[in-house]
Amino acid sequence: MKTDIPWQDRPEGNHDIMWRFDQNPIIGRYDIPTSNSIFNSAVVPFKDGYAGVFRCDNKAVQMNIFAGFSKDAVHWDIEHNPIAMQAGNTQMIHSDYKYDPRVVFIEDRYWITWCNGYHGPSIGIGYTYDFQEFFQCENAFLPFNRNGVLFPRKINGKYAMLSRPSDNGHTPFGDIWVSYSPDMKYWGEHRCVMKPSPFEDSAWQCTKIGAGPIPIETEEGWLMIYHGVINTCNGFRYAMGSALLDLVNPDKVLFRTQPYLLGPAVDYEMIGDVPNVVFPCAALHDFEKDRIAVYYGAADTSVALAFGHISEIIAFTKQNSL
Repeated sequence: MKTDIPWQDRPEGNHDIMWRFDQNPIIGRYDIPTSNSIFNSAVVPFKDGYAGVFRCDNKAVQMNIFAGFSKDAVHWDIEHNPIAMQAGNTQMIHSDYKYDPRVVFIEDRYWITWCNGYHGPSIGIGYTYDFQEFFQCENAFLPFNRNGVLFPRKINGKYAMLSRPSDNGHTPFGDIWVSYSPDMKYWGEHRCVMKPSPFEDSAWQCTKIGAGPIPIETEEGWLMIYHGVINTCNGFRYAMGSALLDLVNPDKVLFRTQPYLLGPAVDYEMIGDVPNVVFPCAALHDFEKDRIAVYYGAADTSVALAFGHISEIIAFTKQNSL
């Protein structure tokens, strides 16, 4: 992993496990000419800098994904036209919409997953070698499903993906599942990973949960950053938590945070198209310096950054587990 990832030391007097970048939001809602909002996006190291796939809703609130590039992973140049997909392992590349992408490098290419509109929300899969040409593959799952997140390597010889089976609406429920594939086309062996917590145990994640950034392989297990939701009298409230999954059988949860790591608390997280949302979709990490930078959608309007120390997050997850 690159060692020049974005970073800012914990502010003096701050004792939180994760803290916000003081230049947030790093991507504003109008950063390309057609956009109404830019949020819930994914970034990866690429060549001598970084590349990303960004959710940009236009002013008709049509949802699509756009490529972008950066030297420092903070200041981004996002393409003004959405990604044009070519046929990958299928000729069926229909999409009514695309949103909430994730990106990961596996073996020889960058794989992209997103929520794909095909008779309802499904999990779309595509790949690119250069972030110039993109190839769309078969949808992974039947509708309805969201938050498709690939693991960064094969597990037991198979590709593995987290997802959240849902319904066609705003999903007043949701569990995290893992599924496996021999070829990135046919998916099965679906296993439940974890469910929302009981209200009395951890209310911030009692309504639904969903995987966030690509899981990070550590000696303690797969570090999974995820979002949790509570349905309040003011609507859904999204916050960020963490869990450790078994390296061999990731449907086995070793530890899972009872308190959240980061919840909506500042204006750009609490005010926007959808208030009170912290929605993690990507993370850059540096084990040597014990650092992680998490990209998250803020109020479904902009992109923000939060930082933490990997060792502290793991210790917090273990010491404050449900």
